[in-house]
Amino acid sequence: MKPVVFTKLSLMMLLQYFIWGSWYVTMGTYMNVFLASTGVQIGAAYSALAIATMISPFFIGLVADRYFAAQRIMGVLHVLGGGLLFLATQISDNTLFYWIIVFYSLLYMPTIALSNSIAFQQMTDPGKQFPWIRVFGTLGWIIAGTLITIFGFEKTPLTFYMAAGASVFLGVISFALPNTPPKGKSSESAIGTEAFVLFKDKAYLIFFIAAILVCIPLSFYYGFANVFLNDIGMTGTAFKMTFGQFSEALFILAIPFLFNTIGVKKILIIGIVAWILRYVFFAFGNLDTNLWMLYAGIILHGVCYDFFFVTGYMYTEKKAGEKIKNAAQGLFTFATYGLGMVIGTTFSGFTADYYMLDGKHLWENIWLVPASIGAAVLLYFVLFFKEQTELSK
Repeated sequence: MKPVVFTKLSLMMLLQYFIWGSWYVTMGTYMNVFLASTGVQIGAAYSALAIATMISPFFIGLVADRYFAAQRIMGVLHVLGGGLLFLATQISDNTLFYWIIVFYSLLYMPTIALSNSIAFQQMTDPGKQFPWIRVFGTLGWIIAGTLITIFGFEKTPLTFYMAAGASVFLGVISFALPNTPPKGKSSESAIGTEAFVLFKDKAYLIFFIAAILVCIPLSFYYGFANVFLNDIGMTGTAFKMTFGQFSEALFILAIPFLFNTIGVKKILIIGIVAWILRYVFFAFGNLDTNLWMLYAGIILHGVCYDFFFVTGYMYTEKKAGEKIKNAAQGLFTFATYGLGMVIGTTFSGFTADYYMLDGKHLWENIWLVPASIGAAVLLYFVLFFKEQTELSK
């Protein structure tokens, strides 16, 4: 890959996730401060990305891939998205804010697949080259959280302004990205229904159900961790939450080694246990004697995400084989970040509202709910998941 192409793709990936990290982490806090939103309303706003995740494959598969060059449609979507992010700060009605976030999410989520397509098109060895491009996405997320803390944007509309500016900038420079022409008509379905054949495998079906259920605890973290940490008085929360991204970048390096040594079941169990520990730490952590628990809960993000979801993608690819691997990955994404997150964001919002007293969240009670769900998923997975073939060998 030529250095100029590598530079363009790296900048693209950095901005792609800088945008997401700028508004998504702190949106719950913004809604709490400026819109006086309830837990249900915050959960609904976070469900917008999950809804978009379920819909965007149809856009990519039925429209973008067939008729438009990827870099051009990505440019248009990001410019329009920047306008919606700015518009979101100009209103004070929760319902209208929700619909703006829904429409924005419908514009943003397809750009993830488009940016990946643009990158893969330029690679001769994606297995080795893509991680070096994708890591700039994690860096972009970290930079966003760092800038929010340095400039004190966390409880202001400026997080959305920052994301909007970056979105428009990426939209403009997208037209200068390497040309990725339309693929034309594809025989594959938009959400990977060809992969339904995997459900004949009992082990994979049990894993698939567990993956959807694990998204419920995941939703609690995305929707309410920033609200919680600000509520108890932690300062520089947006930056401190980027420790989770540092952790993610570190632990992902261990996945290939562990996949080939201890096997998929043990890795997935470690991932589920990490979810339980994270919420126990949040439930009993505080800024005094148990501050370490709060930091541990944040840093565990790497184990939580990598050991379950990254491993899940690898497991899915191994089970699917070459013929239907793209369909299988699409189906896994649709079920987890789509269906699972819709269920999780809705449930987490109701839980946050249920455990309130005199206008204050009862955080210990709230965090013990996803911890209990994680424990139930762990019990289900340990009892029923039995992989007959050792896929790592």
